[in-house]
Amino acid sequence: MAYLNNPPKGWLPPFCPNGNCKYHHPLPDQWRYKKFGSYVRISDNRRIRRFRCLHCKRTFSTQTFSATYWQKLPELEAKVFSKIVNGMCKRQIARDLEVDPATINHKTKRLGRHCLLFLQRQLEGTPPAKNIIFDGLETFEFSQYYPFHHNVAVEKDTDFVLFFNDSELRRKGRMTQVQKRRRRELEKMFGRPDPRAIEKAVTEMLSEVINGHDPINVYTDDHTQYRQPIRVYQNLIFHHVTPGKAHRDANNSLWEINLFDLFMRHSSKNHTRETIAWSKRRQASSEQLAIYSVWRNYINIRRQKDRWSPTPAMERGMMTERLTIADVLSGRIFVRHVELADSWRDYYYGNVHTRALPLERRHRLAYAE
Repeated sequence: MAYLNNPPKGWLPPFCPNGNCKYHHPLPDQWRYKKFGSYVRISDNRRIRRFRCLHCKRTFSTQTFSATYWQKLPELEAKVFSKIVNGMCKRQIARDLEVDPATINHKTKRLGRHCLLFLQRQLEGTPPAKNIIFDGLETFEFSQYYPFHHNVAVEKDTDFVLFFNDSELRRKGRMTQVQKRRRRELEKMFGRPDPRAIEKAVTEMLSEVINGHDPINVYTDDHTQYRQPIRVYQNLIFHHVTPGKAHRDANNSLWEINLFDLFMRHSSKNHTRETIAWSKRRQASSEQLAIYSVWRNYINIRRQKDRWSPTPAMERGMMTERLTIADVLSGRIFVRHVELADSWRDYYYGNVHTRALPLERRHRLAYAE
């Protein structure tokens, strides 16, 4: 449940927003609070009501339940969201909106955290997928010496993005002697990626998408590191393998994930071919992937040439109509109310490490979350 940015008259807080309070989780019959005046918000001169929890004594306001809580420029949230999924890099967005690039970095991180919670919250209580396709979109962070996979699971026949995570890779392919020597130097300084990273990521992915005791169909290419994780769930999985060299058209059984990769590279500037806007951290790339996944699942239609085409969420029966960016950002979702997968919790708190960077910002705000 999200909470309205513009609460109606008579709106009352459903719980204490302090994550350390006993009444942070909704207990409406037991929680006691009182009105605590109001203040005028500088950005739009609106009067904001304040409250005080009688248990933890923390004060808060209606704005505390807004997706734009603690934001000096709340009107930028929807604009940044739209520009990220429509192929603009962060510095282009900053120039277009006439703000500092650091502001766009901050907004993107905040949107990424919100979208992770939104994706997980929307999946709660929905029936598990029966036909799943997953594959890895290969890209890189910092430089081409640090490639990685975005492992993505998509529901066949609906294009719905179910889950994603990432796996560090070792640079491979054709290299000059100078490049090979440089790779050895970097690996000596920062270490080598785990050779079983993809296998571990697929194991987590399967544990998240297999929700129930009914067998499911899993469609993949012939990547060798997919075999062992799938073998663990052999009683629940019918594995269908399509050669990676097979022609990637609509007749290919991996069409939905191939289409996802195509749209991802088209719509996200950091993944387009021959770009100078690549992500400097896997953390940032995953945040943008969360934003893109919300857009793909709930806002964008499945078939671009059919104006009446449903969104993947509508096709899956989760929604009756397309959402807008305003709908997605209609209210704040509290992280303690959502159970995130291990990798998504790392994305939320900024714990994904880029080997070449000595200092990396983490998300440690306790009250603003």
